[in-house]
Order: sequence, then C-alpha cells, then structure tokens
Amino acid sequence: MTTRKKLFVFPNDAILRGETSVLLELRVENYAVIDHVVVEFGSGLNLLTGETGAGKSILIDALALLMGDKASPDVVRHGAEKAVVSCVFHIESAQIDRIFDENGLGSASEDLILKREIAAKSRVWVNNQPATVAVLKQLAPELVAIHAQNETLLAFDPPARLRLLDTFAGITVDSLAQKHAVWRELRSRIDELERSEQDRLRLVDLWSFQKSEIEAAKLEPGEDRRLETERRVLMNSEKLYSAAMSAYDLLYESVNSALSTLRSAGKQLEDIARFDPQFSESIKLLESARADIEDVSTTARDYADGIDASPERLAEVEDRLASIDRLKRKYGSSVEEIVAFGEDLAQKLNEVENREEILRGLRKQLAAVAHDYLAEAQSISRTRTAAARKLQKLAEEEINELAMKARFQVEVKTSGDEANWSPAGLDSVAYLIATNPGEPISPIENIASGGELSRVMLALKASVEAGQTRTNGNGKPKRPVTQRTLVFDEIDTGIGGRAAEAVGKKLKTLGAHNQVLCVTHLPQIASFADHHLLIEKRESGGRTRTTIRKLDAKERTEEIARMLSGAKLTDASLKHAEQMLKANA
Repeated sequence: MTTRKKLFVFPNDAILRGETSVLLELRVENYAVIDHVVVEFGSGLNLLTGETGAGKSILIDALALLMGDKASPDVVRHGAEKAVVSCVFHIESAQIDRIFDENGLGSASEDLILKREIAAKSRVWVNNQPATVAVLKQLAPELVAIHAQNETLLAFDPPARLRLLDTFAGITVDSLAQKHAVWRELRSRIDELERSEQDRLRLVDLWSFQKSEIEAAKLEPGEDRRLETERRVLMNSEKLYSAAMSAYDLLYESVNSALSTLRSAGKQLEDIARFDPQFSESIKLLESARADIEDVSTTARDYADGIDASPERLAEVEDRLASIDRLKRKYGSSVEEIVAFGEDLAQKLNEVENREEILRGLRKQLAAVAHDYLAEAQSISRTRTAAARKLQKLAEEEINELAMKARFQVEVKTSGDEANWSPAGLDSVAYLIATNPGEPISPIENIASGGELSRVMLALKASVEAGQTRTNGNGKPKRPVTQRTLVFDEIDTGIGGRAAEAVGKKLKTLGAHNQVLCVTHLPQIASFADHHLLIEKRESGGRTRTTIRKLDAKERTEEIARMLSGAKLTDASLKHAEQMLKANA
C-alpha cells in the first residue's frame, strides 16, 4: 500500500495537538459489487456521492469490517473465493501503543495497516502480523467513529457518554483513576484481614503447616540442579570411571600415550633444530602441548578417583530429589520459587499475628485516600454539571438547525455511595431528547430513526468542537483533543434546503480538526467537500463493477449539477453548481 501524507495536513497544525488517527487509504477486493477499488482520503471533509445502488454505503460497510464488525461469507463477490478489505491509518497514539503491547504486536509504527479476509473463515492482520477480530474492536474506538443510519460502531454506552461530556468540559480523570486504584487495593487488603474468625484460623493453620514444611526441607538455591547432575553421575559411575581412566591411559600412562609420542617427536625436532633454528618455536609449542596434556590427564585421573559408586549415596540423592519434587508440585516449579512462596507465607502470618495493628494503619491510609478521592471526584462532578448545562443549550441549537424540532437535555446523576465509586468518578450521564413537539423526552440511543440519530451525533460532535476550551475546570491546560476519523452515512435522510446546507456547514466545521467521511445524496452538502469522491457502477464483460475516482474542479461542478437536475445536465444546473461551490469553498 502507498501512503500520501501530504493529503492530511490539518489547518493550524491540529494533527499535532494530541492523539491522532487519519485514514489514508482503503482497499476493497471482491466485496459485494466491488471488484477492486483503492480509495485515498485526505484531511478535512471527504464526501462520497453517486447514484443510488452504486455502492457508496458498501465502502462504509467495508471500513466497519476493519473495525471489528461481524463478517459473513455472503458478502464475497460471486465467483470469488474470498473478499479482502484493508486500510492504512496515520497514527500518533499512546493508547494504540498500549493496545499493541497488550496483544504482543510489538510497537505501533507511524502507519497502521489493517487487513481482513472474509471467506469460510475470516482472518485478520495488524501491521502484517496475524491478529484477531477482538484486537480490531480494541483499536476501533481510537481510529473511527461510524454513525450509520441503522447502527453506530462506536456504541453510545455509559463510558462513551461520560467521555463526550468530559471532552467538552476539558476534564481529565487520570489522577482520579490513580486514587481509585490505590483506594481499591487498600480496601481489598482490609477485607482480607477482616475475614471471619473461622476463616482466619483455617488460613493460619494452613499457612503455618506450609511454612513449616518448606522450612523443614532446608532448601538451598540451585540444589535441585546440583543433585540432578550428581544422580546422573552416580547412575553411570562405572561407565564414567572407565572413560576417565581410558582417557588418562591414552594421554599419559600407556607406552604409546599421547604424551610419550609428543616426547619422541620433541627429541626429533631438537635434532633438527641443532642444524636449522627455525624449529625452535615449534619445540616450544610442543612443550606447551605436553603441559596441557599433563593437566588434562591429571584431571581425568582425579575425576575417576573421586567417583563415588556408592548405592547408598545414590539412594540418598534420589530420596532428596523426590522430596523436592513433592514440594515443587505444591509450591513452585523450582527451589527458588518454593523459597519465595515460603517467604510470602511468613509475611502473611506476620500480618495475621499483628492483624489489629496493621488494620489500624490500613484504615488510616484508606480514610486519607478516600478523602482525597472524594474531594477530586466531587470537584469533577461540579465541573461536569456546569458543563452539561452549557452543552445542553449549545447542542439543542445545533440539533434544531438540522431540520429537527427537538428538546435536548444532558442529565448528570451523582452518587457518593462507595458502590458507585469508579476510576471516572461518581457520575453517570444521560443524553435525552424529544425529536417532535409533544413527545416524551428519552435517551437518544433509543431514537427509532437512524437518520435522526446520525444528525444528533453530528450536532453533539459539532457542539463539543465548538465549546471546548483550552483549559480545564481549574484553569490548568487540558489534555489535547483526540483526532479521529468520523464517518456519517445517510445523514441527509429526510432533509433538504436550508437544513441540508446547515448539515454541510457542520460537517465542514468538524473537518477543520477531524477527518470526516460522509455519504450524501444532496448537492447542498456535497458542495462543502474538501475532497469529492464519485462512486459509479458500470457493466463490463457481463458483470457489474463499482469504480471510485476523485473529482477535479470541472468534474465536481458537473457532478453537483447532476445531483441538482438529474442525469441530464443543463446550463442552469451547471451555473447553479458553480455558485454553490464558490459560496461554500
């Protein structure tokens, strides 16, 4: 795959402000009506247009597969064995680095390549390494948010609702999460020490027995390995003795030993050296070799003398190894692990014996940590509540500019009960809406119309972009905003005219600091594109094929004119298209 980084330079260096992911390229092969297409995307607003049935939404579906969506062999193009979808993202993300590390994928590079084969059995690759659909699902929230008519890939679940408000308010919960982790660990230790008396005594008896058993063994580090070696020697003592003595005899003792041969050779060389001095050095080498052979032969003889062929010693070694093996089955795979287990038991018993004193210290620590956690959590709750009122007003205005007459509320519920404490604080957030006058207000994730949900999500995202401040609630610099690829499919359902123009403007606004992909049927929206892609369906060789191409200025004018007047272009539609493009550039 080729990457073209020049396509994603955001205005005002937005890409450098925080964690980013930008979709550079999408490849689709043998998927539905698509034979083979390669689409390059740029920064800002990428709009996809084309006649109904050309395959615009198929591209979005293909991208959803790369984000972990469910795959079916039914999508494989007729006559092909498999469908293949792949993409390239440019990324700068510590979170993605963490996902790579947790899944054994090494370090994430600047370009992230995802690939998926759909056949009888689906296969997944991440940066050319085999992976799983579960990994794609972990990566998806960091890369893409797809808001389609009948589904949203980024589920609007409780954590997502809270993150949206926190992003708007400039709230970070890293410090709070650390306090919560410490509090939870202290709470767990206290709970363990506060077990019922019966459970505590049962554990003390077990730990005491285990500790005594380990201590009685008097284990030494590396003892098992040394004994294994000794057992092998004892079991093969006759063979080893014979081999060692044979080596000694061949090297030193026999008439034709290596040492005798070297002495004879040395005398011959000494005779030569009396007439030709060049052999003087050779004589020294032979003397060195004789010294080495004497050392080796002595070592072989001493080894043979030291071999203990005692059956009694072999029995002792085997008994000791059997005892160590019994302890290994209970407490660890090596002597070192058994010793460490015993030390841990000693610590636990010490805690039990000094239970009351330790509990007093832990409770004091817990109270201090809980106080700090609550203070920070309550401060965050106040910031969230204030931000919710601002977001509520701003989002309602944005929603009602998108051909909806809606009432919108952001509801923050706070509970200080310990059961409700979480790394993100004490709050839960609900986004409520009534899309028509007289209707009851209800959570937006329960909205029946997919088109309405897409527009509400667009309005919310636009509101967050518009309302974000550069500092958090206490005036400190906020964490940089995450830039992702936002995808809107069928967002223009049931709208037109002024509402369509408002949708186009909002998409353009989002595109200033995010990459936006949008499928549209409306010329009013298409005229706002930074990059306009045309999807066409053609027949070739008796088969229907989908093609995609990026439009130049002249082609854009003609495509928007076609969207205005139908298949037949007119001077009036071309002129109108030129005016729209000029006004919305």
